[in-house]
Amino acid sequence: MRPFNIYPAIFLLFLAQMAISQETENGNYYGEAFKITDAIQRNMPVYDQLTVTDTVTTQMTGTIKEVCQVKGCWMKVALDADNEVFVRFKDYGFFVPKDAADKTVYMNGLAFLEEMSVEDQKHYAKDSGASDEEIAQINEPARILRFEADGVLIKD
Repeated sequence: MRPFNIYPAIFLLFLAQMAISQETENGNYYGEAFKITDAIQRNMPVYDQLTVTDTVTTQMTGTIKEVCQVKGCWMKVALDADNEVFVRFKDYGFFVPKDAADKTVYMNGLAFLEEMSVEDQKHYAKDSGASDEEIAQINEPARILRFEADGVLIKD
């Protein structure tokens, strides 16, 4: 039986980590690195014309309001004073730091609307640390602004 060579395995793990988080002078990339375009959405227009069955590839920016405290597997981002978008990460392929709230984020991916079930709303409320009373008040489906990011840049 041939002995397992640990060096290639360590190298592959190093490369995988580099793909997940890349530090830049402006912040940290999570997922795929991307170039911020001039057409980045700074407010709500991208969602104004969408129906539940539509998706649009775009870039958006906002302020992180909340991050999943279990793994960093989702976040809520304020787009303006009245609207926030629920962000998950493509193929569950990366996570963001759990302490990223209040930082500016740039996101690359798909914007869409979702009709979120009561069950899913309660699950996410529990992940965010909501009280039993708050969770019990969730009793009807909600129309949610969603974004599936293939990469995010969190500014320091």
